[in-house]
Amino acid sequence: MSERPAHDQRPEAPRGRDTDAPVRGTDLRASPMMAHLLDALESGTDIGHYGRLTFAMVARHFLPEAELVRLLASQPGQSEEEARSLVRQVQERDYSPPKRERILAWQARQDFPICPTPDDPQACNVYRELQFPDAVYEHIEEFWEEKAETQATE
Repeated sequence: MSERPAHDQRPEAPRGRDTDAPVRGTDLRASPMMAHLLDALESGTDIGHYGRLTFAMVARHFLPEAELVRLLASQPGQSEEEARSLVRQVQERDYSPPKRERILAWQARQDFPICPTPDDPQACNVYRELQFPDAVYEHIEEFWEEKAETQATE
């Protein structure tokens, strides 16, 4: 296992039983939280603003844009134009998938439970459950490096 820099705040990925390799899925349903959100979207349940934002921030790395827009537009009171606008905003600002703590904070601000098992400390950690493209991890690493540099010069 390689050493990570002290500024790297990413959680460790779970390890396989017989190997030291991380066990993460490349299908959204590998994350119970994302499966929960997908099921709600597919059934037309309103997952709330932060549910939609969380879904867009994670799912954009796993679904074609048209599918992502279709799912978000299936929400009560959401048009295809609003869904496309959210997806565009997330892409243009290159939002990283949210950490568990952020998801729980957002969940407290709405009725729909984004994280179906908030009392489980291992739940709703998409970095533990899903394998994102390398660019996502590189983006996060750059953020922490810049933050460390800024703090060092203060």
